[in-house]
Amino acid sequence: MRCPKCHTTKSSVVDSRQAEEGTTIRRRRECDHCQNRFTTFERVEELPLLVVKKDGTREAFSRDKILHGIIMSAQKRPVSSEDIENVISRIEQAIRSNYENEVPSTVIGNMVMDELAELDEITYVRFASVYRSFKDVDEIEELLQQITNRVRGKKGS
Repeated sequence: MRCPKCHTTKSSVVDSRQAEEGTTIRRRRECDHCQNRFTTFERVEELPLLVVKKDGTREAFSRDKILHGIIMSAQKRPVSSEDIENVISRIEQAIRSNYENEVPSTVIGNMVMDELAELDEITYVRFASVYRSFKDVDEIEELLQQITNRVRGKKGS
């Protein structure tokens, strides 16, 4: 593994542990040349998964694209990077369990919204407002009413 600081290819593993709910191995490494410590992740190489967009085009599934959307929605919210990574891992695991080669983009969007609704309501509303492309205020009001009912249902339980 190449050191990000000095670019030497010799490094030693200092610590290994499971990450992302057991789907990834997180390794702390130390460069044998400059002693810089850095982290690497190891995961099983999956078969390519294509996302079928609303217009019928296909593109490769990208964890980074989901990550970017969630990070933008979670700005200034009490959502940790670990929470976000766990959400993405659960979504990817569910997709790979239920779809072989192709998955509709709407399925992914709905999975993200379901996860965010449980994680943080404001992050959910922000994501939904971009994902759903609301046409008018009535649609936003309906979404907020659903969230309000869900929160009241949790408090009543």
